[in-house]
Amino acid sequence: MNSPRDHHPAHLRRSVLCVPADKPRALAKVATLACDAVIYDLEDAVLPDNKVLARQTLAAHLAKERRAGCEIVIRTNSLASGFGESDLAAVVKMAPDALLLPKVESPQDIQAVADILAENDVPDRLRLWAMIETPRGVLNAAAIAETGRTRGGRLDCFVPGLNDLRKETGVPALPGRTYLVPWLMQILLAARGSGLDIIDAVFNDISDGAGFEEECRQGRAMGFEGKMLIHPAQIGPANLHFGVEQSAVAKARAIIDAFALAENADKAVINLNGLMVERLHLEQALRLAAKADAIQRKGTDA
Repeated sequence: MNSPRDHHPAHLRRSVLCVPADKPRALAKVATLACDAVIYDLEDAVLPDNKVLARQTLAAHLAKERRAGCEIVIRTNSLASGFGESDLAAVVKMAPDALLLPKVESPQDIQAVADILAENDVPDRLRLWAMIETPRGVLNAAAIAETGRTRGGRLDCFVPGLNDLRKETGVPALPGRTYLVPWLMQILLAARGSGLDIIDAVFNDISDGAGFEEECRQGRAMGFEGKMLIHPAQIGPANLHFGVEQSAVAKARAIIDAFALAENADKAVINLNGLMVERLHLEQALRLAAKADAIQRKGTDA
């Protein structure tokens, strides 16, 4: 039986840097950075009076500068904001890999954008990401994630937005995210149940390198794919903590090799050096090996 994750393209997303779309110097710097993906932000990072300029600035930048091996995501404004439809009309011409939709609270928020894209014959390769950053979004996370399993849904990835969630709930920004962890795990479980990737939320204190690394370790242990970043200095630590350990890669390749043997072709469970290994472990091993190969290719390209 196929895993829900089989319905979605695999990407390396250890470090996902957010860059304001109306800042030419910040846009130009992306070409020199080692992030796996970049979110060009038309929403919170851009003041209302600068929305039109931001679209024009980003379009000019992407027309001449696209870093190889870096996934391009554009965060649009919501349709309810009054800027969303103009954003969509502009950004589809920029041919990003995905659109990040803010403050998603229901499946209809995803479907409304997917319908607009379909009506304008935008190819399915333009994917959708969803920010879950309100109480309603958390409560509806499972239903929202299910849109990624429907025809034309396009949804591939969740990103929790803790700054907005803290604001709306009154939960303080405590070390360790004590009272936020249950909600993060709820969002993560919803994503994984529908085969979506999920990227951890931003860490706000750029000067606190130790705190950032601790949160990366926490996010990795919780099961996040990578982390959304607000500063280039966070890229290296994110790539490290959301990367792969060579011992784990070696173990994964041993599992892959063992199941590839003719005598194990029809076995659901095998004995590997005294350990019981099931085919579900093979699926995990294949994903880990693919991630290790992607990291190696990225290092070679750099």
